[in-house]
Amino acid sequence: MKFYEFTNPYYALIKAENENNAAKLYAKSVADIDEGVDVKEIDCDMALIKCAQALGEDNDYINSKEIYDDFIREEQEVLLIDYLLI
Repeated sequence: MKFYEFTNPYYALIKAENENNAAKLYAKSVADIDEGVDVKEIDCDMALIKCAQALGEDNDYINSKEIYDDFIREEQEVLLIDYLLI
């Protein structure tokens, strides 16, 4: 799996097989995709750091076991989402 960081119009970190699948998941789970969407692939280490630094819905850091489980699971999924959408 690869990791894709979307930064505009809303932030999201998505784990997907490719950028096209990540864009579909972004459109389904985060926001419509317009021409202004900024996306870049980031490496696993950077994705892990971003997840470790993120706050969950309860305004506390995400449990390391939960982060680990998300990373080893072979599913495409949204790992982080803009707090404005929670």
